Amino acid sequence: MVVSMSRWVMAGVLVVAGSISAVSAQTPVVMAQGLDNPRGMAFGPDGAIYVVEAGRGGTSSLCLAVPTGPGQRCYGATGAVTRVLTGTPLQQGRVLGGLPSIAVPSGAEATGPHDIDFGFNAAFITVGSGGDPATLQPFRTAGIPFGNLLLVTYTGQITPIVDVAASETARNPDGGLLDSNLYSLDITNTRGIVTDAGANALLQIAPDLSITTLAVFPERTVAGPGGNVQMQSVPTGVVEAADGSLYVGELTGFPFPVGGANVYRIPAGGGAPTVVATGFTNIIDIALGPDGSAYVLEHDTNSLLTAGNIGRLVKIGPFGFQTELAAGLLTDPGSLLIGSDNAVYVTTNSKSAGTGQVVRITQ
Repeated sequence: MVVSMSRWVMAGVLVVAGSISAVSAQTPVVMAQGLDNPRGMAFGPDGAIYVVEAGRGGTSSLCLAVPTGPGQRCYGATGAVTRVLTGTPLQQGRVLGGLPSIAVPSGAEATGPHDIDFGFNAAFITVGSGGDPATLQPFRTAGIPFGNLLLVTYTGQITPIVDVAASETARNPDGGLLDSNLYSLDITNTRGIVTDAGANALLQIAPDLSITTLAVFPERTVAGPGGNVQMQSVPTGVVEAADGSLYVGELTGFPFPVGGANVYRIPAGGGAPTVVATGFTNIIDIALGPDGSAYVLEHDTNSLLTAGNIGRLVKIGPFGFQTELAAGLLTDPGSLLIGSDNAVYVTTNSKSAGTGQVVRITQ
């Protein structure tokens, strides 16, 4: 019997990820390499995998302060999309370049293209930003679309169609400090769904390009260094289930507690998020497989504040049975994609320039 995540919710089952029922240490197969900060992936209409690269920044005078410490992140048009053929022999090649990217001088931890999906006879790409959208004004003046959803025709014409960062300035759905970081994307038959990790919000983009807030993810009080702190949600991965309901995973903000990240369900038309899975750490993406299983990808299993960069991929099957796939073998994973044959594709080294990969995990 196949039980999907949406079925679990209707049955009132809360999945807790604290104990893994089985572990698979199968070595992932490298499908693509040499990528610059690879992030989201999608299957194109041709059956190939398309992965966005957040790039490696550049040496222009358009720079922003590093939000977590000293130094600057500077702009370069180094973001890209790489096409990966999964047959034999393996083939990869950049099919789109010149996309916005901003990074520290080493090219690490870039912000740029974060996700890609296909629909309405086009490709769509989210370009992140981070921080107060007011800091993006020099980039707007230069025509550089950080914080935008891009439409890309199959002939390669790129058009910014929705300025999500500007929407944060105008709407500020969580009522906190102005902050926008456009992240994950799911294009359905009727709409686009995006997460704004900075705004702690799930947004709908209609065919007429209007923006609606579907959900706001509240702060929570957690234990931190020196006492309790208010932790932001920082929503990352999003997927729409067959019944139209939406599932969102959260990275969490400072202090990034181990076991503190949840998966939420939001009704198809929006509403208050409901926790459906707990006990994860720094979720970066989620997915539903063709057999109804759910997948949760953790960027870092021991907290972003602790040394180490090994992530974890958990498959949640019927009755909540959990399997960790490729245990201990995923370094800085950034996204996942499920094939029609249940193979799992993961981007790794997702915060590094020149060392990023796409790997395949056979179940």
